[in-house]
Amino acid sequence: MAHGSFPDDLVRLQADWYRTYTALAVSRPASGAELRRRLQTLSVRLLWHPYWSGPGRMPAARAELRRQVRAMERQLC
Repeated sequence: MAHGSFPDDLVRLQADWYRTYTALAVSRPASGAELRRRLQTLSVRLLWHPYWSGPGRMPAARAELRRQVRAMERQLC
């Protein structure tokens, strides 16, 4: 499903969420609590981003954001 471009701050939030999630998956237990708190904060910010109350109301828009950010992250690595 094609969507217009996502706001830059929303794309950055999603990319930060993926990086934090990955860091949590490979972290030592001592740093896990801090990463979990960061992941929760990012999750809330993603959930309540103003974009979702406008053009991004459809669940497919959230899936498309995740797909685009994953593709972007793969290109950067």
